[in-house]
Amino acid sequence: MFKKVLIAEDHESTNISIQKTLQDLEIPDARYVYYCDDALSRIQVAVREGDPYDLLITDLSFEEDHHKQKIADGKELVQAARALQPDLKVIVFSAESRDSIIDELYKIYGINGYVRKARRDAQSLKDAFQAIYRNKIYYSSDFKQAIREKNSHEFSTLDLAIVSYLSQGVRQKSIPDYLQEKSIRPSSLSSVEKRLNLMKDVLGLTNNEQLVVYCRDKGLI
Repeated sequence: MFKKVLIAEDHESTNISIQKTLQDLEIPDARYVYYCDDALSRIQVAVREGDPYDLLITDLSFEEDHHKQKIADGKELVQAARALQPDLKVIVFSAESRDSIIDELYKIYGINGYVRKARRDAQSLKDAFQAIYRNKIYYSSDFKQAIREKNSHEFSTLDLAIVSYLSQGVRQKSIPDYLQEKSIRPSSLSSVEKRLNLMKDVLGLTNNEQLVVYCRDKGLI
């Protein structure tokens, strides 16, 4: 498990909650700061001394107060920290729920995991620790579901006809004849193959049987 972890979180109650989670995970060296500038300073010193942090946990939003900060939010902190230590693992722990923002954190900022502040977030944080320690990217179940829904396929009349014939036991190579009888275009075998491959690729399925079951379960055929 990780040995040295830094937490940047400006809400004391949340900070205490994370500390408890790290104690449960038996993290031997955990440091806590309330400001992004302090977090970057800690990372800089640790790198200079040859004893860098294994993991940074940061919120996205930090409230302004009388302590003027150069780094305003978690995104800027991640960028600055990675500039100092490119291999630093990062978990963003935030109340942000917009999928577009979370997706941006993975694709643009290269975070290793996102945990939303919500019910059972302590367990989600533990799950993220375990996954990232095994060099995997952690996605919450909610975010994975959102990705699946975003990538869901919009079935055309042609698609539904192809899957319907498959469900009736018609062989793939014979489907063009049935499509031509119903005047459904395009009806070539190559078109049928392309539509089937597209549907399976988008839905993450591996064969026609799974595609038929999926469409039945969704009430499409």
